[in-house]
Amino acid sequence: MVDEENIRVVRCGGSELNFRRAVFSADSKYIFCVSGDFVKVYSTVTEECVHILHGHRNLVTGIQLNPNNHLQLYSSSLDGTIKLWDYIDGILIKTFTVGCKLHALFTVAQAEDSVFAIVNKEKPDIFQLVSVKLPKSSSQEVEAKELSFVLDYINQSPKCIAFGNEGVYVAAVREFYLSVYFFKKKTTSRFTLSSSRNKKHAKNNFTCVACHPTEDCIASGHMDGKIRLWRNFYDDKKYTYTCLHWHHDMVMDLAFSVTGTSLLSGGRESVLVEWRDATEKNKEFLPRLGATIEHISVSPAGDLFCTSHSDNKIIIIHRNLEASAVIQGLVKDRSIFTGLMIDPRTKALVLNGKPGHLQFYSLQSDKQLYNLDIIQQEYINDYGLIQIELTKAAFGCFGNWLATVEQRQEKETELELQMKLWMYNKKTQGFILNTKINMPHEDCITALCFCNAEKSEQPTLVTASKDGYFKVWILTDDSDIYKKAVGWTCDFVGSYHKYQATNCCFSEDGSLLAVSFEEIVTIWDSITWELKCTFCQRAGKIRHLCFGRLTCSKYLLGATENGILCCWNLLSCALEWNAKLNVRVMEPDPNSENIAAISQSSVGSDLFVFKPSEPRPLYIQKGISREEVQWGVFVPRDVPESFTSEAYQWLNRSQFYFLTKSQSLLTFSTKSPEEKLTPTSKQLLAEESLPTTPFYFILGKHRQLQDEKLNETLENELVQLPLTENIPAVSELLHTPAHVLPSAAFLCSIFVNSLLLSKETKSAKEIPEDVDMEEEKESEDSDEENDFIEKVQDTNNTGLGEDIIHQLSKSEEKELRKFRKIDYSWIAAL
Repeated sequence: MVDEENIRVVRCGGSELNFRRAVFSADSKYIFCVSGDFVKVYSTVTEECVHILHGHRNLVTGIQLNPNNHLQLYSSSLDGTIKLWDYIDGILIKTFTVGCKLHALFTVAQAEDSVFAIVNKEKPDIFQLVSVKLPKSSSQEVEAKELSFVLDYINQSPKCIAFGNEGVYVAAVREFYLSVYFFKKKTTSRFTLSSSRNKKHAKNNFTCVACHPTEDCIASGHMDGKIRLWRNFYDDKKYTYTCLHWHHDMVMDLAFSVTGTSLLSGGRESVLVEWRDATEKNKEFLPRLGATIEHISVSPAGDLFCTSHSDNKIIIIHRNLEASAVIQGLVKDRSIFTGLMIDPRTKALVLNGKPGHLQFYSLQSDKQLYNLDIIQQEYINDYGLIQIELTKAAFGCFGNWLATVEQRQEKETELELQMKLWMYNKKTQGFILNTKINMPHEDCITALCFCNAEKSEQPTLVTASKDGYFKVWILTDDSDIYKKAVGWTCDFVGSYHKYQATNCCFSEDGSLLAVSFEEIVTIWDSITWELKCTFCQRAGKIRHLCFGRLTCSKYLLGATENGILCCWNLLSCALEWNAKLNVRVMEPDPNSENIAAISQSSVGSDLFVFKPSEPRPLYIQKGISREEVQWGVFVPRDVPESFTSEAYQWLNRSQFYFLTKSQSLLTFSTKSPEEKLTPTSKQLLAEESLPTTPFYFILGKHRQLQDEKLNETLENELVQLPLTENIPAVSELLHTPAHVLPSAAFLCSIFVNSLLLSKETKSAKEIPEDVDMEEEKESEDSDEENDFIEKVQDTNNTGLGEDIIHQLSKSEEKELRKFRKIDYSWIAAL
């Protein structure tokens, strides 16, 4: 039984991977990126997440390699701590408590015991660059309160701070100002650009800065798309700068190569530009990267680059400007019009992705599976341009069909509307466009749903629109003379007093269709399309509508904009009960009678789980989120949970996910995020997670028979060997990180002794101990007598019959006894 305090709201994935610059390991095998409260370690070759470093209690704001140990990583957070990690084993080594919010982190090789961070102490909008001294201590938690002021009035973004010429100076930009602080002289030089606009109305604001690794050169990016290279900045009057210009919009980030021979720049054009020798004539391009470049990083070895993009994507690029790997997270669109859906085939979460696409996202691996291009047009990134939006989507017929709606409306009278129906193709393992319908309605489509009843003979789709009609679309096979091409056509058009149709849904068995027309709910027969009955409570426009399931299939629920939740009985055609609840999300569980409703209040969002047959909620949790919850969905579990408490049984068969206004994906769980993550030791055991391939089915039985025979032989062995995992010396040797182990000479004797068997280990078929003692006595007596000959007792029950038993001489008997006393049981372990 699970206690109530163990049910908590946890962040299940979808965190931003592009919040800060990604960092490469020294050997370029791994890449680290900030992901909410965690730091994720990815392989640059396989794109798989190798480790998740968890320990911070707030947003992680910066990551940097330890300059003194390339196998360690620093991370800073808004929780006021700096943590030191061993990223190879995923182990937290040390925590430094600073005591104030840290907004960015920097490391310099010359500052051995210090790191640099951006903090705000006095006012929330004024930020400072400080040096944090990290004291040496053997304890795991250390206070680091010693801060040294470096620069004031700086930008919060780490892209506006850069250390140059091996840590000789640091450059900071904000608005129209460039500040350079020299550590040895402890002086600051400030440079100002004119804030007035030029003839082309381009602005000079600084957006980012980068410093040459070995020379006195500073590169700055600007709002007008120009890159300025500053030199001779030791003197406030003799400084010079040259301009490089290719970007038509603001420069988002800059980065020098390791040797400083190339400068990388990126912006909203989704093009990575490499400026060779910092000249405008000698430049190379990597175009069509898919989204705005937010950050650029360079590996310490210089063989790899990476770009972070606005669609929550990281692209790893070779030195010759060829993309080698893509790490794609949950795409944060401007707005989620389609809501949250579950693909019946892959059990993936489906919602709006990058413009004009549907993204299929794996909740188990926290990884995007693929994108489906719906609009199939080139996206033009221009501010103020009205784009074609993907507004509605729905799965039908157990994942065999997908319906999408896209629209573009520049003026009230100029509506472009298109509905597409996609059929799943088993050969290509994807959706193929089957039917395209231009202007299916005269106004915006407000809802669409499939009839997903198991006994449904013909696929059926219903759309509702603001034009006052709902339309029924069916699949027909008379598109050609061969009856092989199928397409969708309109079968019925319904309305009710020309009210706007706002919602529609089918009952579980598909026999009834409910359509809401503003404040009125209508019930239609899905066979004859006759109007059966209407429900009208005059409680406001219907916002959500859904039927009950299983034993509660006779109920229909509706939530209104005036904050009333109504439940109607379809058998008596009367109102069963109502409750005053401002419902923003209402989702039925497909595997049970439960319905989850999330209400919005001035404090935050609250969850109510109930059955339509009982007005008393099964479970209530207040304050699941401080912000508004926009969408929710139930996801069936692969392995059911076993909650015995009645209040938590709604989590047994399905898991409930919900999306907030800031597009944070949350869920309910009995485990904290740290407990849900796979431990490092389990990740290393790759054999347990291997898929069952066809090759496995060929050799699977053979392997099982081999294992059974091996187990039988081990059971029949004379000596029972101890298990190595139960030996402390072995477990410590195998699980302790290599860099903290003592010398091999010290461990060798302990390790070998732990593998040796004790002399007390006896076999089941050995001669009893008292017999051995008597034999030893006889051997001593026989040594004294020269003429002694041992008599061998004849055993009748052995079945040897009349076989002649060879009598051993005195020397042979002594050699035999020596061999019997030696323990050869260690051979069985080989």
